Amino acid sequence: MPTLVEIVPYDPEWPLHFLEAEADLRGRLGPAVLAVEHVGSTSVPGMPAKPVIDMDVTLTGLSAIPGAGECLVDAGYEPRGNRYDDDVWAFLLKRSAPDRRVYLCAPRNRTHRHRLLFRDYLRCNEDTAGAYARLKEQLAKRFPFDGDRYTSEKSAFIQEMVSRARAQFR
Repeated sequence: MPTLVEIVPYDPEWPLHFLEAEADLRGRLGPAVLAVEHVGSTSVPGMPAKPVIDMDVTLTGLSAIPGAGECLVDAGYEPRGNRYDDDVWAFLLKRSAPDRRVYLCAPRNRTHRHRLLFRDYLRCNEDTAGAYARLKEQLAKRFPFDGDRYTSEKSAFIQEMVSRARAQFR
């Protein structure tokens, strides 16, 4: 059953929710965790977003992903797979408010690096962040029950901003 693509105003509690989730993940996954990063729109101050805390968890290597994934499933996370064949495995926890989406990856993962570049570019460029917020709200209205289309329609904008971020952050 399709779910509503819901964009809500920025919640100043989102960074606190991330810190709680990070502590929980580090406790569950232990020494396999190298880093936990808050990514996605909830990581950008002032950005309207879907009420989901997105986190990239960098593990010691690809071999750590199956065990970490089992720990997440045991904790109630739903496995969402490696949808883009990019060695990033997604898991969703709906029992928390806001929801939590965890992406497990190995060091130097390209998708992870792009997420960080995009996040940091939005944090440093208020006009671009505003344009992205407007785009997300327009797409949520156009595709209210098609999350895949909502996501794919943002990809050209995101790729352009990642390219600009690479140039800015060299």
